Amino acid sequence: MVQDILRNATWACLPYESVTSKGVFFGDNPFDFSAPVLYTQLSMAALVAASLKCILTPLGESAFISQMLTGIVLGPSILGKDEVLVDTIYPGRSIYINKTVGAFASMLFMFIVGVKMDLSMVTKSGKKALVIGICAFFWPLMLSTTLAYILKRKITLEPNLYESLIEIAVFQSASSFHVIACLLADLNLLNSELGGLAISSSMVSGICSSIWLSLSFLVRQNLLMTKKKTFPLAALSIVVMLLIIICIMRPISLWMIRKTTKRKQLKESYMISIFLMILTCSLLGEISGLHYVLGPMILGLALPDGWPLGSAIVDKLESFVSLILLPTYYVISCGSLDIFSLNLKTTGIVELLALSSFLGKVTGTMLPSLYCKMPIIDSLCLGLIMSSQGITDIINVQIGILLFLIDAESYNAMTATFILMTGIIAPIVKILYKPSKRYISFRRRRTIQHTMPNEELRLLACIFHQNSTPSLINLLEVSNPMTKSPIGFYAVHLMELQGRSAPILVAHQQGKRSSIHSNHSDHIINAFRLYEQHNLGKVTVHPFTAIAPYATMHDEICNLALEKRVSMVIIPFHKHWTLHGSEECDNPLKAVNFKILKNVPCSVGILVDKETLSGRNSGGSKPLYSIGMIFVGGPDDREALAYAMRMAEHPNVSLTVIRLVQPNKKSTELDCDMIKRFKMSNIQQKHHIYKEEVVKDSVEMINVIKLLENHYELILVGRRHESNSPLFMGLTLWNEYPELGYLGDMLVSSESDWEVSVLVVQQQTFEGEDIPESFKLLMEDAFSVNGSTSSDTKLWPSSPQDHLKPETVKHRIKGAVNKIWFGD
Repeated sequence: MVQDILRNATWACLPYESVTSKGVFFGDNPFDFSAPVLYTQLSMAALVAASLKCILTPLGESAFISQMLTGIVLGPSILGKDEVLVDTIYPGRSIYINKTVGAFASMLFMFIVGVKMDLSMVTKSGKKALVIGICAFFWPLMLSTTLAYILKRKITLEPNLYESLIEIAVFQSASSFHVIACLLADLNLLNSELGGLAISSSMVSGICSSIWLSLSFLVRQNLLMTKKKTFPLAALSIVVMLLIIICIMRPISLWMIRKTTKRKQLKESYMISIFLMILTCSLLGEISGLHYVLGPMILGLALPDGWPLGSAIVDKLESFVSLILLPTYYVISCGSLDIFSLNLKTTGIVELLALSSFLGKVTGTMLPSLYCKMPIIDSLCLGLIMSSQGITDIINVQIGILLFLIDAESYNAMTATFILMTGIIAPIVKILYKPSKRYISFRRRRTIQHTMPNEELRLLACIFHQNSTPSLINLLEVSNPMTKSPIGFYAVHLMELQGRSAPILVAHQQGKRSSIHSNHSDHIINAFRLYEQHNLGKVTVHPFTAIAPYATMHDEICNLALEKRVSMVIIPFHKHWTLHGSEECDNPLKAVNFKILKNVPCSVGILVDKETLSGRNSGGSKPLYSIGMIFVGGPDDREALAYAMRMAEHPNVSLTVIRLVQPNKKSTELDCDMIKRFKMSNIQQKHHIYKEEVVKDSVEMINVIKLLENHYELILVGRRHESNSPLFMGLTLWNEYPELGYLGDMLVSSESDWEVSVLVVQQQTFEGEDIPESFKLLMEDAFSVNGSTSSDTKLWPSSPQDHLKPETVKHRIKGAVNKIWFGD
C-alpha cells in the first residue's frame, strides 16, 4: 500500500539556492530566499495569533481557538485565496522548512506542558477523580464507536469515509490532560475546586487515551509494513526509551535539583543538558516508530515540576515557544482546511460522531459527579471541561493521516469540529462557573466585632516577602493573645506559580520534613514557630505555603479563610518602604489585594508597613506601643474600633480614639453603641484616651489629623466612607490608592511624609449588602489605567460652586490640603 502511494505520487525537483539574500540594493528579492520567507511567516503567524487572542480572550475563548483561527485566516479559507500572497509568503519551496519549525514548536510545547504536570496527583486524587476519569474515557468511546457501526450499516458513505469511520469515532472520544490544563489556565480556574478535580480526572482519562492510541498506532504500523512481526520490536524499543527516561534522565534531573537548592538560578550547563535530553527523546520516539512528540512528552512528565528545574525551563522557553513558534504549527495544521469548501455530507457525519462523543463525555463525567453529591452546575461545567479538545487531538489525527487511518477530507472536517466544539465550550464554562460563589454566598458573620470575648480569634496573614514577617509578629503581639481568648494565626506565604500547571497549598506540620516547593518559606515558618513557643497557650500558629498564579491567588486565600472560619485576613500593601526610605511597588500584589477585598468571606485589614510597629525601648511603666484610631462612622470604622479595643487590653498598649463629629448630624445607633462600649471598658485606663473633634469640612478634618503626626506607631482607620459627606468633599478627585479608602490614602499618599504604619480595615460585606455608591464608583475606576474618576461623575453637593470645572476644584482642594500638610 505504501509503495503504491509513493509510486503514484508527484515529485518536484527544485534548484539549490542560497538561504539568505544580498539585499534589494544588490538586485536580490528577499522573498526568493528561505530565511527572509521564514522570518515573515513566523512574524505574520505570531502577529495574527496575538491580535486574535486580544479580541477573543475577553469573550472567554482559549488560546487554542485564537491559534487555530490564525491557521484559518492565513490558510486557504481567507488570505490563502490570494495567489500573489501565497506565492510570496508561503511558496511551495518553503513548506518543508515551515513544517520542520512547526514540528519543533509542537515538540517543545508538549514538553513544557508535561513539565508542568504533577503525576502524583493521580495517586492523590482519590476514588472520585479516578471513577470520573475512567467513565470519561470508556463511555464516550463505547457510545461513538457504536454509532459509527450503525452509520456504516444504515447509510451509504464514500469509500474513504466508510473505511475510517471507526477511527474517527475513536479520535473524537480521546482526551488529554495537556488540553485540559491549558484550558483551565486560560480560564483562570487552575486553583479552583473544580479545576483541581478536572486536572486529576483528566490525568486518568488522558493516560487511558494515550495507552489506547499508542497501541493502535503500533498495530497499524505493523499491518502496513511488508516485513511482519515488527510489533514486538517496536514495543521493545518503547520499553527501552521509557527505561532510559526513568532510570537515567530523571535521576540526572534530581541530581541537578539537589545541586541547585541553594542557588537562585539553574546553571546554564544544566539547561543545555535538558535540551539534549529533549532532542534525544524525540529521536528515540522516531526510532520506536512513534510520533516525535511522544518522547519529549514522557520526558516532561518524568522531570520534577516546580522550582527550580521546572520553573527555569518554563521561564526560558514558554513565551518564545507559545507566542512565536507555535502559531506556525497551527498554520501548517490548517494548511489544507478551506472551511468554505468542506464536503457537507462528510462534515455532517463527523459532526454527528463528535456530538455523540461530546454527550458521552458530558454524561460520563456528570453521572459519577452527581452520585458524589456535586452540584449540578458544577457537574455540567466539569463535563464540558472534560469534553474540550486541543493540540493533542490535532497531533493524533495527523498521525492518523500518516498511517492512512483517515483521509485528508475527514481530517479537515475533524479540525473544523475541534474549533467549533471548543469554541462553544470555553465561554459557556466561563459564564456558568464562578469560583468565588462558594464564599461570596456565605452568610455567616466572620468579623472581630462579632467574635465573642472568650472565643478564639482567628486571623490569617498573607506574606509575599519575608521582610514583612517582623511587622506581622508585632501586630500579632499587640492583638493581645490571652489564655482566655487565644489567637489562631494562619500565616500563608504566597508565591507565584512557575514551572507547574496545578497550584499547591502546603500545610507545614511541626516535626515533618518540608516539601521542596516550600524551601523559601523556612525563615518565615521558623520566626512564627519561635513566637508561638514564647506564647504557649495564647497563640497557635498554622503556617502554609500557597503557590498559585497571581490571577487566581485570591481564591487560595478566600477558600482558606472560609474553611478555617477566619475573622480577619491581613494583607500587605503593595508598596513597601526600605530602610533608606525609598518606595518599592509590586503591581501584581495590588491586583491580588483588590480581588481579596472584593471576595473574601470575612473582614480584611490592609497593613501599610513603614517599619514603625516595633515598640519603643523605654523603661518604667510607659507603654511600648502607642496606637491611634480615627473614628468617623460606619461598619468599617466599627470593625477597626473593635480590633483597637482588643489591642487596648494589652498591658503595654496605649490607645487613643479620635472621633470626628459633624455639627448638626446625628450619629447612627450602631456607631453610638460601639463608642459607648469603648468608653465603658476603658473608663479607668489611664493609658487610653478618647477625644471628640467637631469638624465641618475636609479642610478641618485634615487639620485635626495633622496633629496626630509622629505620635503613634500604628493608626487604624476604616476603609469605606461616603464621598458626598462634607468631610470627604473633593478628596475623591485625587485618591492615589483607592484600596485604602479616603483616610488611609491621606496617611499613606506619596505627598505625605508621615512615618507611621497604618492598618486599613474593611468589615465583611455580604452579597447584595449596601455599599456607598460613590465608593463603588471609586473602586471601579481603580481598575482603569490612570485610576481617576470620570469627569462627569457628580461628587459635589448642590452649591454655587457647581459651575466650576472638576480640574479647578481639584486644584483648589489639593492646594488647600498641601498648605495644611506641609505649610506651603
